[in-house]
Amino acid sequence: MTQILFSSVLNNKERPVSDVPRMVLIILVVAFFTQVAWRAAIPLLDPVSRPLPEPLSTQQLRIVSLGDPVALAKMLMLWLQAFDNQPGISIPFRELDYNKVTGWLDNILVLDRNGQYPLLAASRVYSQVPDETRQRQMLEFVYEKFLDDPDRRWPALAHAVYVAKHRLNDLPLALRYAEALARHVAVENVPYWVKQMHIYVLEDMNEIESAKILIGGLIESGAIKDEHELRFLMQRLERLEAEED
Repeated sequence: MTQILFSSVLNNKERPVSDVPRMVLIILVVAFFTQVAWRAAIPLLDPVSRPLPEPLSTQQLRIVSLGDPVALAKMLMLWLQAFDNQPGISIPFRELDYNKVTGWLDNILVLDRNGQYPLLAASRVYSQVPDETRQRQMLEFVYEKFLDDPDRRWPALAHAVYVAKHRLNDLPLALRYAEALARHVAVENVPYWVKQMHIYVLEDMNEIESAKILIGGLIESGAIKDEHELRFLMQRLERLEAEED
């Protein structure tokens, strides 16, 4: 019954949300999550995995958040992270529908644009599944969302460079992500190695000449103000030139 009432509120297109008393919405939300928790607590005689439900629409998110989207984002993240552990059964990540996983992660980012955990979970948790297609899907999700807010979301893409390089052994993909970090991150307090990751990848690709040209251009441009970063680049350039001799 609770689910029916809850669904009717979410799908009600005739009455505006403002017409529904706030206390009624609060009661329905509490009842819904209580019912979910109660069912999860009952041991199943014959455990059967439940599929991940479809992500909520923007309208549904607005209704369910009850004016506190950040709190809902944290609740959804906890729920999603624990979804693979169902009563009496554990579901491998590779059996989850990753289209729905990215949909829920996107929902959470919509609710809390400043939140870091959804993208870190994508790059550090869901990308660890032994399935290359799903790994690439997670990394592309991180890359696309990074572009929406580079100065805040660079940590997840930096880890995506590592996954692409060391787990997928895809240096061109790692270079693509590393170049995005160098191009789009503008915040001053970002560690300088983050914006130099593409140099490391070029070296791994044996693109030594390209790496030298890139480092030399950075030094001559005068854009590097930090003396430690400048010293690092000069030492890196000297090492590359010595290796070619």
